Amino acid sequence: MVKSPPLTIYLAAPRGFCAGVDRAIKIVELALQKWGAPVYVRHEIVHNKFVVDDLKSRGAVFVEELADCPQDRPVIFSAHGVPKSVPAAAQARQMVFVDATCPLVSKVHIEAQRHADNGLQMIMIGHKGHPETVGTMGQLPDGEVLLVETVEDVATVAVRDPAKLAFVTQTTLSVDDTIEIVKALNTRFPAIVGPHKEDICYATTNRQEAVKAMAPKVDAMLVVGAPNSSNSKRLVEVGSRAGCAYSQLVQRATDIDWRALEGIKSLGITAGASAPEVLIEEVIAAFEARFDVTRELVETAVENVEFKVPRVLREPA
Repeated sequence: MVKSPPLTIYLAAPRGFCAGVDRAIKIVELALQKWGAPVYVRHEIVHNKFVVDDLKSRGAVFVEELADCPQDRPVIFSAHGVPKSVPAAAQARQMVFVDATCPLVSKVHIEAQRHADNGLQMIMIGHKGHPETVGTMGQLPDGEVLLVETVEDVATVAVRDPAKLAFVTQTTLSVDDTIEIVKALNTRFPAIVGPHKEDICYATTNRQEAVKAMAPKVDAMLVVGAPNSSNSKRLVEVGSRAGCAYSQLVQRATDIDWRALEGIKSLGITAGASAPEVLIEEVIAAFEARFDVTRELVETAVENVEFKVPRVLREPA
């Protein structure tokens, strides 16, 4: 019998589900329990096909717009947040709706509104078209929030009054990239007002820190996550920059490119904030079938954050 080659798998901690994702999934599950199927969800509740398919199998119906929902069934807004116009439209149609926006995204929404109330125009650091960016920009009237994606964008952004500006950021950005964009904003607009603490959420920051600690130890790194997940894609980039020659995104074990991993002695595994642990274990099991695996944990933080679900779901039907 041929002996399997040895492989050390370094597991990042923290990895996978964050408190906001956990809460959003729980909201859909509790809504199904309370109101029965179908329950409608505007946009993917979190960016993960496995999670979405599981909820679909239990009676959740995912739609892109509120107009696609019937008036007589509950609708849930995704963890990424929605423009103000969406709950307003749901109220106008007298629909039952539950907002699963992550509390840390809601915090950015409140911040944006506060700055606008103080007469400041907003600059948002984020990715164009990402649902979180669309939701945050949609908290204020058109033209009140200007989007910048790169340091280069900062040089060309046309503001109303350089003395009356504030900025917010998407919660799932690269910490290092954002620092550079903030520096450029402060240089061009010295009076710009920023958040007391960076808007990038604790879970995004912690997962990136764990990857930075793990990357120099490994020959290759896999990030379990979805291609439309911003925080997962950032982990791949952080791994590459931190010195890992092969840093790749996989949705699940079937996506592993075994030829690219021939001859490796060490592998790092992490997961985006919307990837369930079952998919991480599936990836590890695929390696255990081919290698003699030793597991090691690379822990850079311990998370014990928990967010309550909305009161409507804690009350009996």
